[in-house]
Amino acid sequence: MKVAVIPARGGSKRIVGKNIRDFVGKPLIGYSIEAALRSNLFDDVVVSTDSAQIAEVALQYGATRIIQRPSELANDHIGTFPVVKHAVGEYEETVGKADYVCCVYATAPFLSAEKLTEGLHKLKADQHKRFAFSVTTFPFPIQRAIKLDQGGVTPVQPDMIGMRSQDLEECFHDAGQFYWGTRDAWMGNFPTFAPHSIPIILPRYLVQDIDTPEDWRRAELMYRAYCETESHEG
Repeated sequence: MKVAVIPARGGSKRIVGKNIRDFVGKPLIGYSIEAALRSNLFDDVVVSTDSAQIAEVALQYGATRIIQRPSELANDHIGTFPVVKHAVGEYEETVGKADYVCCVYATAPFLSAEKLTEGLHKLKADQHKRFAFSVTTFPFPIQRAIKLDQGGVTPVQPDMIGMRSQDLEECFHDAGQFYWGTRDAWMGNFPTFAPHSIPIILPRYLVQDIDTPEDWRRAELMYRAYCETESHEG
């Protein structure tokens, strides 16, 4: 079986109620649930949460199962892996074994069914791979980064600060949308950022972290512009 696990705790502090806050006319988590359902890849779309309100909204938007997350897995310091492992363990106790598990973030309004499908197909095509997840490019060469230092600025890599952009290797970062993995990769705590992972490359205009009010505003502007462009081109 193929299972989507959407972690969505209720204690967001920087953006209160982030997972179910209205984002361009819909609760934010609704976009992730609907993209997962639209892909037709999953036997179940599971939401792991400690919040009854999030659970209610998730079911309204089509989540097929809610897994109650214990308090020890619902604080600011818990990473994604233990939450997914708990959800998979609970799922397998009540439903059956999951062969492939996709962690889908609840804060991914640009998530597409097409990229979810690409990730699964590439993972299944190579038996030596354990994960496939979304990445995108940095908009500026990270080798030419600077840091603030005693009222001035200092290059992070002084030997590269004067190099031309085209002479520097392009670098990528985690796009924070989805993480396909085999069941054994998740349960065995295999590292995500490793040679056994497949990058699914997204354009930068479809990637925006949503951690602060500024992020939220930028994401809404990007989403509205993207939808307007799509409607004109369609």
